[in-house]
Amino acid sequence: MAALGINLGFFLFQVFNFTILATLLYAWAYRPITNMLENRKNIIAQGLEDARIAAEARANAEKEAREIIAKAQAEANQKVRESTERAAAAAREVMAQAEAEVAKLRESAAAEATLERDRVLADVRGQIAALSMAAAQRLVGEALDEKRQRALIDEFFSGVKSGKVVLLEGSALSGASAEVTSALPLTPAEQETVKKDVLARIGAQATVTFRVDPSILGGLVVRVGDKVLDGSVSGQLETLRAALH
Repeated sequence: MAALGINLGFFLFQVFNFTILATLLYAWAYRPITNMLENRKNIIAQGLEDARIAAEARANAEKEAREIIAKAQAEANQKVRESTERAAAAAREVMAQAEAEVAKLRESAAAEATLERDRVLADVRGQIAALSMAAAQRLVGEALDEKRQRALIDEFFSGVKSGKVVLLEGSALSGASAEVTSALPLTPAEQETVKKDVLARIGAQATVTFRVDPSILGGLVVRVGDKVLDGSVSGQLETLRAALH
């Protein structure tokens, strides 16, 4: 070592100092710096991971928000459709009820008008009978028995003679119902006679209804099913007119 110009003691002293310095630098500088860098690296990595998790959470939240909004919109649209349908159904129901009420009022008015017409015709029947008897007396030139005159008038309007409906004699009828039309309202007794005679021919279980039509002038028109027996004065006049032509 001396030949090389190196002082061994000084060299060892330098090596010792360098070792101490290196140990001190490693312990007090390198280790803290590397630990600080490692901690910062971990902090940055954690920050990046937190940012990624936050981004995913935000994306999920936005997705859920969109789904919630879409669901709410769909539910709102459904409620609007249901409300619209309910309103339309309610409107149709109101219209149907109104139409039904109008129809009922019309039927009621028509029924009342028919009843009033029949009442007036029933009141007029006596006057017509009196005028007819007076006319018959003038034509014959002598007074007829009042009872006989009234019987003739009743037969004219009711089509009933000797307790029988004249136009039903010799007729074969069958059906579940019958409609009897007269020029003037029949009295309860006349209706009972006509009903009894009609039921005797078509069956006791059948139904008989009565209506008034002044245009037939007198007599009766009986409709059973699709068969019509016309014993009215207007029908007889039409037959006579056709025969003359």
